[in-house]
Amino acid sequence: MPPTTRTPAAGPGTGPRPARDGRLGTRPGTDPAGPPLPPGTTTLDLAGAEALVAVPDGPPGPRPLLVFCHGAGGNAGQSLGAVGDVATSRGVVVLATTSVAATWDLLAGGLGRDVAVLDAALEQVAAGVAVSRVALGGFSDGASYALSLGLANGGLFEALLAFSPGFVAPPGRDGRPRVWISHGTHDRVLPVARCGRRVSRDLATAGYDVVYEEFDGGHLVMPDLVTAALRTWLGPPG
Repeated sequence: MPPTTRTPAAGPGTGPRPARDGRLGTRPGTDPAGPPLPPGTTTLDLAGAEALVAVPDGPPGPRPLLVFCHGAGGNAGQSLGAVGDVATSRGVVVLATTSVAATWDLLAGGLGRDVAVLDAALEQVAAGVAVSRVALGGFSDGASYALSLGLANGGLFEALLAFSPGFVAPPGRDGRPRVWISHGTHDRVLPVARCGRRVSRDLATAGYDVVYEEFDGGHLVMPDLVTAALRTWLGPPG
């Protein structure tokens, strides 16, 4: 990817404030108020919290935005490493934040700080990127987080892309986002039978539009899976 740049915070303050109900207030649109974020990877200024945004090359017209959550012990850079190249090659902007603790707040005792960081990061992206549609994705713990947070924010996220999730526990439900889930049949970290299969079945039973794909492999994200997820969300390239 092109070199990393840094954009300052939108204004003074003490940083993101906790959001314990899991609701995100920011709604990116097609008419951003600030100067456009440059192509390449930009580090957002969030008063100590880490957030990266990868913007594809090309004119700054409306683009899809994928928010992606890393697995336990990971960080925003690993999220971009997993999905950034494939996504930006399709013209998708990717936003990734790093969880404040070793994993996401929902799994570490309750929603709050990570939701607030994500909302603040979305606000900065919305100020500098014209956004046509938004999806939330993640890997492992990040996939469980994406499904849980996404179901509570269906008015923002039209699709949820979950790579090897362990569970889903939404703090509430809003809208009907489409769901894509993948899981490896040889996953020894989060076994497929009690994780991917169960989660996809439960969501389908609850009335969500679910696409579930198993693959011959372990606990990982592969480029062809990212391609499949984007195809389900955006349709075929071209």
